[in-house]
Amino acid sequence: GQPYPKPLARTREYIEIVRSIVRRDEPVNHHGEFYNMPFEGGAGIGKPLKSTIHPLRKEIPIFLGAEGPKNVALAAEICDGWLPLFFSPKEDAFYRDCLAKGFAASGDPTKADRFEIASTVMIVPGDDVEQCADLVRPFLALYAGGMGARGANFHFELFARMGYEDVALKVQDLYLQGKKQEAAAAIPLAMVEDVALVGPPAKIKDELQLWKQTCITTFLVSGPQQVLPLYADLILGS
Repeated sequence: GQPYPKPLARTREYIEIVRSIVRRDEPVNHHGEFYNMPFEGGAGIGKPLKSTIHPLRKEIPIFLGAEGPKNVALAAEICDGWLPLFFSPKEDAFYRDCLAKGFAASGDPTKADRFEIASTVMIVPGDDVEQCADLVRPFLALYAGGMGARGANFHFELFARMGYEDVALKVQDLYLQGKKQEAAAAIPLAMVEDVALVGPPAKIKDELQLWKQTCITTFLVSGPQQVLPLYADLILGS
């Protein structure tokens, strides 16, 4: 793929451009280290433009999807929210430290109070814990083993940081050999339960108390229509 040097600086510049487009104070004229608007190549007739879309407000919340510690800190520094993908309550202290560094770098003493953390939380209710976990395993195997290339998979690094490096290596080897079912089967129940809520509703409700004590402010859940009332009861109930 395209070279991607200095990802943090690149993200910072990209968000600066997005905010400029949304504000519509003036035609966008940006010439940075990574992006040029208008583009200086091609026919050479580009000119600064304003978006034809008129947002209801000049400043809209920007959430950054991030997994690495520096990128999470960047989200806290320059964005309004963070979108974790594989959050684990066991990693809460680690992420709080990353966020604190970003809040400090922002120079805004009120930033932490306004910052949102909207995390995807996989919830699979059912009587058989292992069967519920089997619905999550292929997803974890895809991300831990099949995303990116060997040595360049941010999701792999996240699971390694959680203590599952040996598992992630095995899953990656199997996945890159095309053995997707074997890769999914290699995901242990503990790894599933670290990032998802699976099993009987009573078990999920008990484990959910740990999630509610974390830095997460919003739970992002999805599922068939018939289970949504159960999700609401589990998350919003006492």
